[in-house]
Amino acid sequence: MGKISTILIPFDFTKASKKALEYAVGFVGRLDDIKIVLAYVSGNCNLELLPENFERLEKEYAGVLKNKLEWEIQDGKLNNTLEEIAKKDKIDLVIMGTSGECKQNNKQTNTANFVLMGKFPVLVVPQNCQDFRLKSIALVIGREEIDDTRKLETLLKIARKCNAQVHVLTVENQPILYGYSEEEEKNESAIEYYLETFYKERVFIKNDDVVDGINTYAIKNDIDVVAILPRIHNKNSNPSEGELTQMLILDSKVPTLVLE
Repeated sequence: MGKISTILIPFDFTKASKKALEYAVGFVGRLDDIKIVLAYVSGNCNLELLPENFERLEKEYAGVLKNKLEWEIQDGKLNNTLEEIAKKDKIDLVIMGTSGECKQNNKQTNTANFVLMGKFPVLVVPQNCQDFRLKSIALVIGREEIDDTRKLETLLKIARKCNAQVHVLTVENQPILYGYSEEEEKNESAIEYYLETFYKERVFIKNDDVVDGINTYAIKNDIDVVAILPRIHNKNSNPSEGELTQMLILDSKVPTLVLE
C-alpha cells in the first residue's frame, strides 16, 4: 500500500485557508517528500490576485518544507475546478479550512459542498483549531456494513505517517443491540485488516445526539481527528444524504477526515 504524496489545499488567503495550510505543513513536516498544491480559484472570491502574495508564502515556508509550494490558479466554478485540479495533479488528500460561519443560518459552506460531492478524501480543519497534532484518531461507524472498505486505505496512510492510534467509535442512539450483527462483525474484520497495529480499541457510547456524542468523546479522550465514512450504508440500501457529515464539519471541535 502506498503513501500520501500530494496534498491539495483550496487557498484564497482567508484565515480558514491559512489555517489549512498551517495544518498541512505540520502534517508534512520538514523531511517528508510530500508535495503541497495550493489551488486559487479566482471566480469564487473578490481578492486581487497579486504575485507578491504567492511569493511571500513560498518564502515563508521554504525553510520548513522539503518541496516548494506549488500553485494552480484558475477561473471557474469552485467545485468543478477543484475536481479538475485534483484529478490532473493526482491528489491523494484534500485539506480544507472552514470558518463554520454558515452554522447559524443552517447553510452549507463551500467546504461542505465540496466534501459532499464525495469524490476525494478530505480533511476539514476548523479555523479555530489548535496547532497541528495527530496522535489519536476516532473512526466513527454505525451498524451498517461498510460499502467499500478500500476507503480505509487513506486512514491507514495517515495513521502510518503520524504513528497515530485509531479508536473505532459507534454512538448508540437507538434502543437496539449494538456490536453483534453480521454486518458489524464484517466491519470489525475489515477494520482489523486495514488498520493493522494502529487499531487501538472498539468503543460504544450511548447518546441520542450523535454529533454531541462524537464531540464529547473526542474532548474526553484527547482525540486529534474524527474520521467518518459518509457513504457507509447497507449495500442494499441508499446512501445517506450527508447530514452527519455536514453537521460534523460545522460543529466538530477537531479536524474531520471524510473518507471517500
